[in-house]
Amino acid sequence: MPPSIIPETKPLVAESGWRHARRGNSLSEVYASIRVPGAEASFWRKLLAFWGPGLLVAVGYMDPGNWATDLAGGARYGYTLLSVVLISNLFAMLLQHLAAKLGIVTGRDLAQACRDHYSRPVSLGLWALCEVAIAACDLAEVIGSAIALNLLFGLPLAWGVVLTTLDVLVVLFFQNKGFRIIESLVAGLIVLIFGCFLYEILVSHPDWLALSKGLVPDPKIVTNPQMLYVAIGILGATVMPHNLYLHSSIVQTRAFVQDEAGKRSAIKFATIDSTVALFLAFFVNAAILVTAAAAFHGKGHEDVADIADAHKLLTPVLGAGAASALFAIALLASGQNSTLTGTLAGQIVMEGFLDLKLRPWVRRLITRSVAVVPALIVALVYGEKGTGQLLVLSQVILSLQLSFAVVPLVLFTGSKAKMGVFVNRPGVQVVAWAVSGIIIGLNVFLLWQTFAG
Repeated sequence: MPPSIIPETKPLVAESGWRHARRGNSLSEVYASIRVPGAEASFWRKLLAFWGPGLLVAVGYMDPGNWATDLAGGARYGYTLLSVVLISNLFAMLLQHLAAKLGIVTGRDLAQACRDHYSRPVSLGLWALCEVAIAACDLAEVIGSAIALNLLFGLPLAWGVVLTTLDVLVVLFFQNKGFRIIESLVAGLIVLIFGCFLYEILVSHPDWLALSKGLVPDPKIVTNPQMLYVAIGILGATVMPHNLYLHSSIVQTRAFVQDEAGKRSAIKFATIDSTVALFLAFFVNAAILVTAAAAFHGKGHEDVADIADAHKLLTPVLGAGAASALFAIALLASGQNSTLTGTLAGQIVMEGFLDLKLRPWVRRLITRSVAVVPALIVALVYGEKGTGQLLVLSQVILSLQLSFAVVPLVLFTGSKAKMGVFVNRPGVQVVAWAVSGIIIGLNVFLLWQTFAG
């Protein structure tokens, strides 16, 4: 344990709350590797020390999977589903706050907490479901990056899919340079994505009145099965289950003081960090949907739900020469950003649930193989249309897995035995369970509509 971490002087978390707990630091190679200034430091110095994990989390909220669902929503239904993007981000802010709090207070990431609490069969079941979610997310990264390479350089989709497997070398290089390097790289790519979509918004000239109305939920979202399918895809693309595991781990890279005041301060700044970063993610998601709505909806292009089609039409429809190029550049940046965070999430989940450590390159090749095989088959057999549909389907799969991460998170952070004085307040717990209920209810309704209809 680094010398900057002060041992606890009194028990803040009841150890009896965790059955058969085996201590072991999450992401041990970077655990408590970033120093945090003392209590005498200014607010901004402390915030700067904690700034970074939120950006890594925000990457998952603007990955290529979001693009497919946001494009489909905007082109087909105009600004109507903008309210789903907003609500999803509000859900995400609450859930990421709980994930950060769990990691800071207990010193366990969500995967470790599940292994400590549940029986072996249940823990293995949750691990398997989480691996399905990570594979679906990885699938979105593979397809998104391959499409971006195709749009920018004309590289065939199949070759692009194969080429994305080599990014493991890039990830390993930056992991060996320190965690702050990874955070800085991610921040730079987010700025690039943000700038690209700021341009897209400006040149698309959206209907600002219709846009503001779109922020208010419309009952048609639930009553229209097709709209509901896309809406749940947006929810799955926005609130991503593996991000909860990721955040509960990477907040522990900060070497904060391990007493009540130190943990409260860490929770405060980690929450500010993630909330601000998720506002940036909301802008990107909203910008994709708004651009699609302004460019395609009501103009004879409502069937655009494909990234490649959107790229081809943006410049001629908007009359802005750089629109298509910047769209593809942002997509490539998004795919590479997601690769970095996906690698970390996969490592955290496998080590946490199985107490098994693999070399990072082995772990990455395993998850990449699971994603590459179906993507390669679809790219070879069905081409661009098939990969676009697979991208939307991957986000619906993510949404279906979400409940299995959210419910344990809310249970753990609402347990006095596990969280001690940091247990969720009654109001927070009620809202957290309401969010969980909405997520579960929408997914059950989607399954019923799918199989009954």
